[in-house]
Amino acid sequence: MNIPMERIGIKWRDVAKSYAEVRVTGGDSSLHIQTPRGLLIVELPAGVSLVEGSCREAPERGDEIHFRMRLNVDQHTDDTGALGSVMERLQVRESYSFHCQSCGTRVLEERVFKRVLPLPNCNWSSLVDDWCCHPDPFANLKLLPRAEDCLLGDTHLLVPLDRGCEETLTQELSPITNKMAEGQNQDTPKPNRRRTLVSCKSCTAGLGEAVAPGTLKLYITEVTVRPSVGDSQFDTSPDRSLFLEQTIAARLVELSSSQSVFRFSIQASDGKAFILLWLLNSDSLIASFSATPSSTVRGDAVTSPGHHQCSEHQSPTEAGSAVKVLYLPCSPSASTHQDVVDTWEKDIGVHPLELPLTTCQELLSVLTASTSCLPPSLHSMNSYQVAYMRL
Repeated sequence: MNIPMERIGIKWRDVAKSYAEVRVTGGDSSLHIQTPRGLLIVELPAGVSLVEGSCREAPERGDEIHFRMRLNVDQHTDDTGALGSVMERLQVRESYSFHCQSCGTRVLEERVFKRVLPLPNCNWSSLVDDWCCHPDPFANLKLLPRAEDCLLGDTHLLVPLDRGCEETLTQELSPITNKMAEGQNQDTPKPNRRRTLVSCKSCTAGLGEAVAPGTLKLYITEVTVRPSVGDSQFDTSPDRSLFLEQTIAARLVELSSSQSVFRFSIQASDGKAFILLWLLNSDSLIASFSATPSSTVRGDAVTSPGHHQCSEHQSPTEAGSAVKVLYLPCSPSASTHQDVVDTWEKDIGVHPLELPLTTCQELLSVLTASTSCLPPSLHSMNSYQVAYMRL
């Protein structure tokens, strides 16, 4: 199975005096990028190979030189590197432990669930109003787990509290963030409700909230869920930035596959959009070199924030799976395209994803870091910024 032409973008003035001194060729299962400073080797994933003779230069863009190529993908290849989010891996009658992602402390011990059930779509209440000829019987009612239940939202899990939580978790009321000024009438927005925030007792990192007596809401970006008996395929707590990147990327792919949605509004608990995110491709490959600016390689085939050292004598670097996204910050201080933000907010085809405010800020930092690593000509598309997120 051939996939469409891929691209590598290099800022050639950083690695050579002339673009003619940069050459890209293919090995048996790798790409060879030859510059006057050395040879960079990118190992392709198993089952992926360069089609012989397909690599050629694309039109030059100022200080950048781009190469286009065709990759051959074995249709029977299984990508074991992309394991999906915890939502796809939880099973009934298996024993799991929940850990704080920040410090690794086990915050919930050996939970065995008799039922693992998805929560309805975030717009389910509106759909009930549209389809029922009688008042909504579920209005103002929360969907809560019973004992030994685990309910799965888009970005969170609902699980019952137990006595062991008192030793590992701290609960406190959130501050009042939106007091009504004296003299305001009833048409003005009401103050935000105070929430019971839940944090790790060991490191004070926020993990979620208590949405009702006896029910915990834990965000999948703040906890890792592992089998009580070791399993190498479950989360191994990578660094925070990589964990957040992979977790969100996996959920975007899962939601787009199951619900055919590709535009997402990343929002904090107050319901206000923080980032508009548009999933373009989920079949990109990335590899990165971060030792010096001269060794950065980016593009549809090779791109991502750098994590690998690069030198003339480096070992081959492996390419991995990633998603390509467009994004637009929409905080008042960051957004200069309010018309786009307003249009997305009114579009029922945009899927909201709730995350803690600090996590929204972290995610924006991950996206902007990815953008900054791309060649300048690939930074944006129309009003949106371009980024790649590893799976």
